Amino acid sequence: MAFLLKSSVASHFRQTTKNDSLSLTRRQFHVEPGAREKALLAADPSLGRFKSHKKGVMAIKRLREVLTVVVIAGCCYEIGVKAMMREEARAQAKA
Repeated sequence: MAFLLKSSVASHFRQTTKNDSLSLTRRQFHVEPGAREKALLAADPSLGRFKSHKKGVMAIKRLREVLTVVVIAGCCYEIGVKAMMREEARAQAKA
């Protein structure tokens, strides 16, 4: 098993140390974006209506947290009720 690990690691290093054009593109040199890239990254005002509003997002997050607490409390309650019913059934069976 260790042999396979060593051979795969060694082959990986051999592949990445080649001086071909593919390995040069993987090095990810920082290049200033051109005009087209800047235009694509610029904020588009026509897409403003599709963005989430902060108040709405916060309300949904708060609702999610409340529902999570309610579900967990309900599950704990059900587990407790079943445990108490089981104990009562055992006590009645012994008596």
